[in-house]
Amino acid sequence: MGLTARSVVEISTARLQRGMAARWREWGELAVQALLFFAAMVSVFTTIGIVAVLLVEALPFFQQVSLKEFLLDPQWTPLFAQKHFGIMPLVAGTFLTSAVAVALAMPVGLLSAIYLSEYASPRVRAVLKPALEILAGIPTVVYGYFALLTVTPLLKRIIPDLETFNALSAGLTMGVMIIPLISSLSEDALYAVPSSLREAAYALGATRLEVAVRVVIPAALSGIVASFILAASRAVGETMIVAIAAGQRPTLTLDPRRAIETMTAYIVQVSLGDTPHGTLEFRTIFAVGLVLFLITLVLNLIAIRIIERYREVYR
Repeated sequence: MGLTARSVVEISTARLQRGMAARWREWGELAVQALLFFAAMVSVFTTIGIVAVLLVEALPFFQQVSLKEFLLDPQWTPLFAQKHFGIMPLVAGTFLTSAVAVALAMPVGLLSAIYLSEYASPRVRAVLKPALEILAGIPTVVYGYFALLTVTPLLKRIIPDLETFNALSAGLTMGVMIIPLISSLSEDALYAVPSSLREAAYALGATRLEVAVRVVIPAALSGIVASFILAASRAVGETMIVAIAAGQRPTLTLDPRRAIETMTAYIVQVSLGDTPHGTLEFRTIFAVGLVLFLITLVLNLIAIRIIERYREVYR
């Protein structure tokens, strides 16, 4: 009878311990779930807060400046005596420098990704890829002074009428900065293509170049295009390089030899503290910031759409 009672106690104790362990695991899962939900909500509410600030501060600006004038006026001189509030010069300057950057970074980044994925040995790939990604860790202010003090003098030897502050040197330097973004994302997309596709192409007599161009790149096209769009978004939002090397002249031009001003550079200019807070001139930075936010949002939505629409899943 005593042995039976002891067994009952042991069984009850074991069941109690298992129950407590199950409860602790359940509580732990709930705690982790709550932590992850909180982290996700921080990002969501931060974005909502940024949008709310832009809208609240930009609304008084658009109450005094019509949307037609803001979008169609070819002059941007809110800090001058003769005020004009046409954002087109800033948009043109932003897209000019971004176009130069993407024109450099797209071929260089894609070619480097093809080499790392299809030609480089594992040892070479393990060395070159981190070395290439070091470019992404260099502060952008260093890139800005590099563009102004090194790239511009070199370009002046080729283009004598190049202005000291110009869109070309800023765009080229910005292109060097975003090469790692295109290279890394494209290389990951190329490397993820199954080896069976390559082996099948080799079995049909294709060369390594034909396999890379006709098999691997089409299979990874969604990831490659997404890397291009994300890099373009990064170029559009760049601040310090264009603020230092491109100048602060809001001119509506597509000539990369001339000084221009981008949306981010203008925001930096007004944010230095010389413009009184709460004035119409100060609120222009929120209107410009809202346009910049919408542009980058559209580019990122396009990238997401391309990934979802054209992604091919290989098993």
